Formats: sequence, C-alpha cells, structure tokens
Amino acid sequence: MKIYLRFGMVANVLAIAMLLAPGAALAARRHRGHAAPKSDESAAETASGQLQGEYAEACVLEPVTGTVIFEANDRKPWPTASLAKMMVMLIVAEKIHDGSLKLTDQVTTSRKAAEMGGSQVYLKEGETFSLDDMMKAVVVHSANDATTAVAEFIGGSTDAFVVIMNQKAASLGLKDTHYYNVHGLPPAQGESADVASAYDQAILARELIKYPDVIRWSSIDTAPFRNGTFVLRNTNHMVRTYPGCDGLKTGFYDQAGFNVVATAKRSGLRLIAVVLGSQHKLTNFKVASEMLSQGFLNYEMHPVAKKGTPITQAVVVTGADIDKIKPVWGADAGVFVKRSDEKNSIKVDYNLPPSIAAPIKAGQPLGTATITEAGKPVSTIALLAPSDVPKQRSIVKRLFGLF
Repeated sequence: MKIYLRFGMVANVLAIAMLLAPGAALAARRHRGHAAPKSDESAAETASGQLQGEYAEACVLEPVTGTVIFEANDRKPWPTASLAKMMVMLIVAEKIHDGSLKLTDQVTTSRKAAEMGGSQVYLKEGETFSLDDMMKAVVVHSANDATTAVAEFIGGSTDAFVVIMNQKAASLGLKDTHYYNVHGLPPAQGESADVASAYDQAILARELIKYPDVIRWSSIDTAPFRNGTFVLRNTNHMVRTYPGCDGLKTGFYDQAGFNVVATAKRSGLRLIAVVLGSQHKLTNFKVASEMLSQGFLNYEMHPVAKKGTPITQAVVVTGADIDKIKPVWGADAGVFVKRSDEKNSIKVDYNLPPSIAAPIKAGQPLGTATITEAGKPVSTIALLAPSDVPKQRSIVKRLFGLF
C-alpha cells in the first residue's frame, strides 16, 4: 500500500482539487511578493503585496511515521515571518525538559527587547517575568519583545541565539531553513530574511509536539498578562474554530504572506498542516482546516495495541515462585493507513528471550514487538514487565512461611 502522495507542479491545481472537498480546488502557484515589507502578523488582515492565488506552499504530515500525505511545492525556502519563533519554542522546550531551564526562571527585559517593534506585550526595560509567562507571550501573542528577552536570557545575545537556532536546524536535517534573527520580523535593507520550506516547518512541528509545554502554550485561546492588565489572544484562529486544534504558530509580513503551522488530533490521530504565503489571513486558516479535515476523513491510525495491555505470548521465568509472565505493551501501537485499505496485512512479531531470571522489576524491558504492514516494518515497541517478580524463597523459608 502506498500512502505517500506526490503531485507534480504541472498538476498541482488538479491534484489539490481532488484532495480537497468538491468545489474547494486550490491554486498552488508560487507567489512572488515585491512590495516593501510592512510589519509583522498583527498589523494587517490582508497583505498588500503582489501575492497571487491561495498559497505558495503546503504540506500535511503524520508525525508518528513522518508520512507526508499531501505536498505542494513544499521544498522551496519561503520567508518564515514569525514562524521563526517555532525554533525558539523548541530550544526552550528542550532545555526545560533536560532541566537546564525552569518555567519559574526570571527573565529580565533588556533595552533592546523593550525597543522591539511589531507584535509585542510592551515590555519595559528592567521588567521581569517568569520564563513561562514570557513563552506564553511568545507563542500566543507572537510578541517580539518577549522573544528577544528569552533569546538573550538563554544565549547572552540575540546573535548568539541565532547561531543556536541554525545549529538545531542543521541537526534536524532542515535543509531549506536558515535563520538571521530570532523573531522573524521583515529584514532591513541589506539584510536577509529567515527562510524555511513547508516540509521543514512540518518536521520542526513534529519535534515541537513532543513537549507538553509547547502544546500547553499553543492551545491557549486567551490568557492574562501583567496581572491581567494585558490580554494575550492567540494569533492562530484555528484553536478557536477547528475542533481538535491545539497549535502551533502563525506568521505574517507582506512578502511572506500569511503563514500557519497547525496541528490537530482526532480519534487518536494527529496531523500537522503547513500553509505558507496566503494573501489573506483567513485563507491560510481555511486551507489548513480543509487539508486537516481531508486527512482525518481519509486516513486513520489503525489501533494495534494499547499501552499496558498484555501480549498473547508468555516468557518463562526462572528462579521465582511463578512459572511465566506475560509482557505488556510499553506504548500505544498503531499503523497509519487509508481508511479504505484492508487491514489484514498488518502483522505483529514478538522478539522475546526463551526465559528470564528473577528478580524482575515492574517496567523492566523484556523484549520488543515489531509491527509490519504488507511486509514492511512500521514500528518497534518495547515490551515490559507488568509487575515485580521477586526471587524464589528458599525451601526453609517456604516451609516455615518466612520471608
């Protein structure tokens, strides 16, 4: 079964029309914006440049398998606008996860941060907020001043942090991505714009959704800031309008158009949609919503097993009061397939030792399960001990009931 769809540029318009709902055929022409940059995404509802059609690039990806189910010109570097902040989000989330940063860390605003234009929360020099509050401002409100403050807090300077951003992009294999600033504002004369392809943005989003803090921030509709004197309102309309949407980020300036990276989860299936270069703000949300809906309509994560449930095969236990133990699944397991496809080609093979010696600790890895579809490996899941298995008591202790 082939679930990866690639559409040639000549057939983009027809292919998109087939993918989307009847009557919703979308043009996939590249946009060439030549108007002078205006500002960032909070400034206007419609780009006044020369963008044509409904978007420049698009991509829909299933993050567990990395399968791309739709693409249109998705490998071309495109101005990120505030989508550049997604890399800031990832770096912060990773550092929180590894313990080098804490949500309660206090971030102080520099003069440079306080002087940032565009979308902002009007930080004053010397004003201090927790890293958690600053990141809410970054993710929800796309605040350039908060982004600058966070970048300086971590990197010492924005220039140093940009180096970290590009190093991370390289480590993820984002070949069409390069950052020149931390916030994604339009470049000044003589400067270069931050760029990333739709595919690279989808891969970056795939990394982001691994971190609960990112989803917690990006799913916020509105939140108070500065003791409620300022209200953060999510620039991603889809968290309000699209059922199951819990992120991720938007971006805008004239030559970039309106960009959105959106993710939603329904019935155990998560999808990521990227739409870059829309001329109208509502268009990028409409197109992303249609693409996600078609993905959920046509595909499913077919369940194979649920985390914590026992497998059918047992392992012999030696040196214990019990003879056998049935391992349990270490994670949910599923296969990403078209809903219309037959499921009888999905197989599970267990890789387990013939026996294992006590003592055994609950959660101890005992082996693996390999899931295949049509003979091709899909995933490998750890199989774990369901509970502690102590060593067998000595004969004397068993005779006298001693422990």
